[in-house]
Amino acid sequence: MIEIKNLHKKYDGLTVVDNLSLSINTGEVLGFLGPNGAGKSTTMKMVTGFISPTSGEIKVKGLSVKDHVYEIKKHIGYLPEGAPQYGEMTAYDFLLFIAKIRGIEKNNIKNSIESVIENLSLHDVVNKRIEHLSKGFKRRVGIAQAIIHDPEILIMDEPTDGLDPNQKYDVRELIKKISKNKTIIISTHILEEVEAVCTRAAIIAKGKLLFDDTPSKLQSSSTGSLDDTFRKITLGESD
Repeated sequence: MIEIKNLHKKYDGLTVVDNLSLSINTGEVLGFLGPNGAGKSTTMKMVTGFISPTSGEIKVKGLSVKDHVYEIKKHIGYLPEGAPQYGEMTAYDFLLFIAKIRGIEKNNIKNSIESVIENLSLHDVVNKRIEHLSKGFKRRVGIAQAIIHDPEILIMDEPTDGLDPNQKYDVRELIKKISKNKTIIISTHILEEVEAVCTRAAIIAKGKLLFDDTPSKLQSSSTGSLDDTFRKITLGESD
């Protein structure tokens, strides 16, 4: 579903993504891990077509992102870090706006909005202005807009950031529920999130891919805790 080959991205001579190659299939939930500045968000922006790579190739559903970005975006739901939302809109009006932009058929818009309201437990805030919502509810509205058109590919940057434990649990259960027929990439700093919902874990540091395997293999690759393993991999240490 997603194929990344020899991807590079440089800003003012600084290499942010360095010869990254990954293939992600339908039904996989990839946990994209790495320290701050590792290149996770930059990679996700290139996959979604929001920024262009310096070199390398990205294909989604067999189509080059470079040549077919508009068509590809129709199949992707994207939650960037600090997802922009219109604060003066109510949550409902914002979701209605997104549904129309996404080209959802008029007779399906109401059901699509009601579905994400139910899945993200937004009933209590649906008529409140976004600027008055807590960080957690803003994040949930952001996730709702990413899935409202039932995309085949879902790319989320820190989806549970700002959520309380119960909200995190609900979002993780939602991801597990919808993952069977989707390709999902989750950028996260939370290792327990990878264990809870991901079928694969990829670790990058300084733009380079350092690990790509199952979460259980990640856990068993060191004698210490998962946090210790992550630290050793990103720092290039060994047991």
